[in-house]
Amino acid sequence: MATVDSLQSPRFCGIRTFMRQPWHNDAGDADAVVLGVPFDSGVSYRPGARFGPTALREASTILKPYCPVLDVDINQWLNVTDCGDIDTIPGYMAESLDKIRDGLIPFFKSRAVPVVLGGDHSISLGVLRAVKAARGPVALVHFDAHSDTIPGYYGKPYNHGTPFYHALKEGLILPQHSIQIGIRGPLYSRDALAWPKEQGLRIVMGEELHRRGLEAVAAEALERTAHCPVFVSFDIDFLDASCAPGTGTPEVEGFNTYEGLTLLRTICRETRTVGMDLVEVLPDKDPSGITALAGASMVHAFLAALALKKSAGRSAA
Repeated sequence: MATVDSLQSPRFCGIRTFMRQPWHNDAGDADAVVLGVPFDSGVSYRPGARFGPTALREASTILKPYCPVLDVDINQWLNVTDCGDIDTIPGYMAESLDKIRDGLIPFFKSRAVPVVLGGDHSISLGVLRAVKAARGPVALVHFDAHSDTIPGYYGKPYNHGTPFYHALKEGLILPQHSIQIGIRGPLYSRDALAWPKEQGLRIVMGEELHRRGLEAVAAEALERTAHCPVFVSFDIDFLDASCAPGTGTPEVEGFNTYEGLTLLRTICRETRTVGMDLVEVLPDKDPSGITALAGASMVHAFLAALALKKSAGRSAA
């Protein structure tokens, strides 16, 4: 199956793969692979992110391969493959995290850079376990309204608010080289973020990002992650609720799509990215499709940054 030429075949035709890229069941000789993880048993508020991968693929059909901001054509420089979905077990957190890890390890061991479409944010723990098994611990660049570093919910360890707590405890990420960007909204307590900060994790609150600006925070992220392999996790609620209403725990006082795309392009074009996930898209709360389009566009920005590095003769990872 070859990449579809949308000047010959209308974008509303055909089987839905991300950006109409070819489908294969393994990485093969791909530079980047797209995989879905349709799982939302970790949510604490609104469910529905299990349908996120489908919505993101549907929204991506409108995206074209050339990125004028970075002056690069994704299809010219990257061989991108959509490898379908990782099967999970609805309602079974630990077992599904194991299936996510085991399903993704071969892709992280390949030469390709995996891009994972969620799913709620609990899937990131399974993803990072796969990264650790294949490549070792990584620096984390995390865009979100929430830190997701709570030890547990309702007396249980796993939830979409806990993945980076466990990632820190399990040594999956390098806290001294990691950064969370855009954290905002009311918290459960005044000291809710004390523990991750004590571990060395840099948390840029939303107010700080607004005040300091994109350029300064991007520069800090690049300095912090320099010389490290980097995994990017993008929760769509990093965007303001007006830009991304279709998500499980929307927050106001956030960021628009320009700001999200600018940060992604600026950081990812300069870092040794080994993978990305895009999570928390709920299509049933997204009647106009703007949330899924925003999410697909963030993935497009990530792929464009990979293409730019390859065009310059630099390794993505």
